[in-house]
Amino acid sequence: MKRREFLKTVGLGAASLAVPRGLFAAEASKKPNIIFIMTDDHASHALSCYGSKINKTPNLDRIAKEGIRFDNCFCTNSICAPSRAVILTGKYSHLNGVIDNRVRFDGSQLTFPKLLQKAGYETAMVGKWHLKSEPTGFDYWNVLPGQGAYHNPVMIEMGQRKKHTGYVTDIITDQCLKWLKERKGDKPFCLMYQHKAPHRNWQPAKRHAELYEDIDIPLPETFNDDYRTRSSAAVEATMTIERHLTRGDLKVEPPKSLTGQALKKWKYQRYMKDYLRCVAAVDENVGRLLDYLDAAGLTENTVVIYTSDQGFYLGDHSWFDKRFMYEESLRMPLLVRYPKEIKSGSVNDGIVLNLDFAPTFLDFAGVAKPAEMQGRSIRQVVRGKTPKDWRRSMYYHYYEYPGAHMVKRHYGVRTQRYKLIHFYHDIDAWEFYDLKKDPHELNNVYDNPAYANTVKELSAELRRLREEYGDTTGAPVSKEP
Repeated sequence: MKRREFLKTVGLGAASLAVPRGLFAAEASKKPNIIFIMTDDHASHALSCYGSKINKTPNLDRIAKEGIRFDNCFCTNSICAPSRAVILTGKYSHLNGVIDNRVRFDGSQLTFPKLLQKAGYETAMVGKWHLKSEPTGFDYWNVLPGQGAYHNPVMIEMGQRKKHTGYVTDIITDQCLKWLKERKGDKPFCLMYQHKAPHRNWQPAKRHAELYEDIDIPLPETFNDDYRTRSSAAVEATMTIERHLTRGDLKVEPPKSLTGQALKKWKYQRYMKDYLRCVAAVDENVGRLLDYLDAAGLTENTVVIYTSDQGFYLGDHSWFDKRFMYEESLRMPLLVRYPKEIKSGSVNDGIVLNLDFAPTFLDFAGVAKPAEMQGRSIRQVVRGKTPKDWRRSMYYHYYEYPGAHMVKRHYGVRTQRYKLIHFYHDIDAWEFYDLKKDPHELNNVYDNPAYANTVKELSAELRRLREEYGDTTGAPVSKEP
């Protein structure tokens, strides 16, 4: 669809770009506005600015082109609600309480939106919330109940349920633009603009129903991973393309003539095309928002952040979903644009965490980070002035077992080159990867004598991080190396 046609379809004409009088001048002297855009399950390797071989994301690429791209941004617990709680609180899951998707978020605890409110910011939350309790710390909120629906969704606006007609990605953007246009304009603002897409079961907008129809999505290199050197955790996980995609995921029954590898490839194409169609709608709508900022004179004084709540498997290792500490689900996309401070086209490969988002937002607003927040602001990093004591390792902990997809509980440490993972609970297994020699994590070399000293070093680092972050949960069932 041509851009002009799309804008007409979703109603972003000249009238919808109207802004309050005097807003241009008022914005010039304020603290920076903050727009935090987050999708659900959008893997970085499905953005063209990260080198995607399967799709194009021109509007998201614009944020990277005009700002900075982080190549090593990681989540601390690769699952939806826990990642959101970490982002709000700047604390690991064991401290904010949301260790898995079954826990209700305690909205009484300290969050960055509450601190921004106290600092004079107008705060809003629109889209996917997914934390069971009502949003707190927001002057305005309008959220999907639970996972929400792709088509004709119900949204809960300040406690009142209302059904909308249309496609959820468009509607969430409509509501964000409406709030931006109707706000008084006398305060800096922080808008959390959060999409449902491209979460399972990947229902695209009608306008994208035939996108990618006549092409084959390339298979990932690890499509037929046999988990030969891994622990039983990989074998027992129930999220394979071959066996665990449902009729609801595929939308139609598979051809009866297909079996084996041919059937697996057919399922992959069905899954990936719908997933990428959902991403296409996100990209278009982010473009709508960026266009509004330009038209309203807000671009120069607005920090725009794009991320997803975690990564996702796009047929990698024969999987969909996330949860494991392996790269595809551990890595999050992170793009930041702020023309006043960030050099266009910047790239950073330092280790950044979703734990750092809250301190970063506070830093941009001139608010001191409270002692209980465990992350660090990346404001100096985006300026190209990474502190000399910046982290050289990160800590991860996943808890939801037994549960959906049956991924074993595990925790681990990742440095720039190495990764050590401990699976525990009803299993006691260790995995170790040399990411320089084995970027796809196909060869677990934990028992390889050549890595014995490095394994000991990472084990010591893992113990140090667990102590630093105060995580005593999931103690190993046998002595650590």
